[in-house]
Amino acid sequence: MHINRLFAGAVTALGVLALTACSTGPDLAGSAKADSPSGTVTIGYFPNVTHAPAIVGLAGGEYRRALGSKVTIKTATFNSGTEEVEALFAGSIDIGFSGPSFTVTAWQKSGGAALKVIAGAAADGVDLVVRAGIHSPADLKGKTIATPSLGNTQDVAARYWLKQQGFATDAQGGGDVHIEPQDNASALTALQTGAIDGAWVPEPWATRMVDKAGAHVLVDEADLWPGKLFVTTNVVVRTGFLKQHPQQVEDFLKGLLATLDAMKKDPNAAQQTVAAQIGAISGSTPKPSELASSWKNVVFTADPLAGTLATQAQHATALGLLPKTDLTGLYDLAPLNALLTARGDRPVAGR
Repeated sequence: MHINRLFAGAVTALGVLALTACSTGPDLAGSAKADSPSGTVTIGYFPNVTHAPAIVGLAGGEYRRALGSKVTIKTATFNSGTEEVEALFAGSIDIGFSGPSFTVTAWQKSGGAALKVIAGAAADGVDLVVRAGIHSPADLKGKTIATPSLGNTQDVAARYWLKQQGFATDAQGGGDVHIEPQDNASALTALQTGAIDGAWVPEPWATRMVDKAGAHVLVDEADLWPGKLFVTTNVVVRTGFLKQHPQQVEDFLKGLLATLDAMKKDPNAAQQTVAAQIGAISGSTPKPSELASSWKNVVFTADPLAGTLATQAQHATALGLLPKTDLTGLYDLAPLNALLTARGDRPVAGR
């Protein structure tokens, strides 16, 4: 699979603050046009187990078969939601596998014009792992932990949980517990060298830190949620692309469901694919045992678990990382629910 890294150059130059001026950028909302069976679709995702439905479906050909031979598929990989927000606003990706914080941030910054959530992809699979000698929340005072990026889904979860424990944090890395955002591969190295004391990270990085850095799990984030289930990865589409190419979006969703079926049928093959692709993208390949262990912590589902995203947005607002945001209209699940109904599966809810 060819990896097209789009987060350099002009995309990065936009800057997060410039995203608020979306009226001068590409036509995010788009205008209704006759759909075409040909063209290009660019799919964005992260090299994480929680984005396995992107990795497996692209490598295994499920999206290729669903979209048809006349559609050119391009890909873009990211290390943070900030990069993916920039790419979406620049029109550099059409469909993205995204964390809840990215989804809400893009929705808020664009006034609801930039994107729609069209499906879920994964739930759970996030841990706070810490070095030896840290056995309770109280032991974290004065310590340093990593998150993937400031304001991303794991960053919000870490800060909100620490606030509940009575600890203050700030965006500069100060406070009672110091948070140092960094990409997951760097966090693994930092934990190995003792530069940080822990990390709030998605799989497979949590399992890899346990295996390679001698860390242990202090908090399984699933334990903090009712029913032990919360959205980790959504599938979003650029609004303009959805309006211009509804058939391609429907075909993509067919590929997503086929991918989820394939992952359930043969999880070992799916794990091998994910390990190889994470290694190709990040330069660090998880061991088969690490993938097998981390796989057990993730629930792969097309249900976007909309209620948990709303709660995560409330947490970000409470931390001062996100203005209070009306999420009405964020979800367009009609195409997915039509496909689920045709399969005899239960439709999913958008609230």
